[in-house]
Parts: sequence; structure tokens; C-alpha cells
Amino acid sequence: MVRILLAGGGTAGHVNPLLATAARLRERHPDAELVVLGTAEGLERELVPRAGLELVTIEKLPFPRRPDAAALRFPARWRRVVREVRALLRERRIDVVVGFGGYAAAPAYRAAHLEGVPIAIHESNAKPGMANLLGARWSEHVGLSYRTTRMRGSFVGMPLRFEITGLDRAGLRAAARAELGLDADRPTLLVTGGSQGARSLNRAIVAAAGDVVDAGWQILHLSGGRQTDFEPAEVPHYVAIEYLDRMHLALAAADLVVCRAGSLTVSELMAVGLPAVYVPLPYGNGEQGRNAADQVAGGGALLVDDAAFTAGWVRDRLVPLLRDPERIAAMASASAGAGVTDGADRMGDLVERAAASRRQR
Repeated sequence: MVRILLAGGGTAGHVNPLLATAARLRERHPDAELVVLGTAEGLERELVPRAGLELVTIEKLPFPRRPDAAALRFPARWRRVVREVRALLRERRIDVVVGFGGYAAAPAYRAAHLEGVPIAIHESNAKPGMANLLGARWSEHVGLSYRTTRMRGSFVGMPLRFEITGLDRAGLRAAARAELGLDADRPTLLVTGGSQGARSLNRAIVAAAGDVVDAGWQILHLSGGRQTDFEPAEVPHYVAIEYLDRMHLALAAADLVVCRAGSLTVSELMAVGLPAVYVPLPYGNGEQGRNAADQVAGGGALLVDDAAFTAGWVRDRLVPLLRDPERIAAMASASAGAGVTDGADRMGDLVERAAASRRQR
């Protein structure tokens, strides 16, 4: 029996690849013992137990970015958390640590290195995060979602859940549109800023919703749960939903997506062959723009700055695109051709090679 610690969390971009990899490992090794290491603040606190996996939490410990009181306290807190994880590795007799980035990953990598436990890493962003850069110093088993990522490793793509990799968009489209209250025959523009929403996307689409509808389309607008000032558009063929936990229905119903460019979002859209207009987050280290670069370069997506995405841009740039079905079809074909649907299998292979390296030693 193999014993695996999967470490990571915080955002869906870390948690969902972890869960997809865990599901594939359970299929391959039904007797495997899987434990997930996360924090009590991230999405893993809800999603991991829901997936039937054990969650062990540690203190959320951000790397200090400025010389302040938190930076002075960091070394002692770091050593304490690493000691906790080392004890967990010994108690559970862990054979391999699999990290996906996020707050829980860095101490897991350090503890595994000190305990002589092999490490496998998945980096989901085109620009690698600090935790995975640290872990890669001690691992020969690094999987990358993007070929352009400047990090030593091999390309595996994004581990995706079966609801995405097994999605028959054409077969499910009619039922999905009916369940979501959409017209069966109108092409559908899906607008989503993620679970928290995106104010710039919401405002621009609401203001120009009539123009989109006049172009012959309908709008499925997933506004997000934290947009307290959101007011839906009052036009026909417009459906607003705050949060949709069955996202595969929205993807089946859609013909074009307007969204942020998180690594998981980009990978899912390419896997199911959906073209997109990406509006990357206007802050951070620029990784969202890099995430979308391959799909944009291949002709499957457009990239627009957050500040430029206004109602005027929708009317002047998006609406003409909606009136060009041949271009939409070409973008969809380009997206599907670049998508990866076996990322969970490839990551599973990497984990097995890492586990085997310990047995060989």
C-alpha cells in the first residue's frame, strides 16, 4: 500500500488539480492511503471533505514580503509548522509528498526534504509560485501546466476533473440550456468572474447587454457571490446567477466565454474547446496574462486589459465578433486543438515515479 500526502490549497487553481490527481490515484491504487494537507482558511476546508478525503490543517503562513513585525516572527513560526509536518510524515509513514502550491505546500516540501521523502510537484501557472520554486530545489519530479513555464520540469498539463474531461458539450447543450433558463437556439455568451465575481466584467456586460442581445446572442451571467453592488441587466435573453456549483452545465451551454485568466479556467476552456475573451486580473505578478498566452497565440482567444474592458469595448469589439460565426467557430477549433484532457493521468505517472524512487533507494 502506498501512502501519499497531497499538499496545497487556498484557491480553486490549487485545490481542483489536487482533487483531480487524488481521484485518479484512487482509481489506480484503490488501497492507497491519501491525506491532504491544507489550511483552515482555504477552499480545501470545504472541497476536500466533500470529495471524501481526509484533511489535516496547519497554520496559514505567508512568506514575508516586507521587513515588519510579521517578518521577525516568521522564522520561529516556520520551524514550528515544519516540525508538525515532519511528525505527520513519520506518523503516517508517508511514501511521497505531492504538492500543488499554496500556503501548505512550502512547509510540506521542507519537511519531506528533511525526512528523505520524495517530492512530486505540479505547477499550474505559467509563472511559477514561490512555494513550488522552493520545492523544485529538492525534486526531480515536477509537472508543468504550460510548456512556456520557466521552471525545470516536464509538461503534463492541468489535472482536470472528469466532469470537464468527459464533458459532451454538444450532447448536453439542450438539457443544460433548459435547466439554466436559456433559449435552446440562441448562441450563448457566458460571462464569469469566478466564485467571487469581477466588478469590471459585471459592469461592462450589464451596461452593454442590450447590444449583445441585439446581435442575436443570449447571456448567461455568473455574477459572483461577493458583488454586493451588482444589479442585473433588465433585457430579454439575459440570465443572471450568483454562483453555479455545476459549472459543466454552463460550459455545455456556452459558445463563447468572457472571464478572468486563472490557470484552471484557461485549461478547462481549452480542454472542452471553448473560445474566450480573457480579462486578466489587473494586479498580482502578471501570471494570468501568461496563462492565456498559448490560447491567444493559437487564435483561440482574445486578451484585453481590465481597464480597457468597458461597455464601449463590448459594443465596438465584442459585438462585431459575435456577429461573425465563422470566426467564432475557428476560435473554438483552435482552442480544442491546444487542450489537454489527460493531465491527471500524466500527473499520476509522475507521482508513481517519485514513489518508486524511494523504494529504489
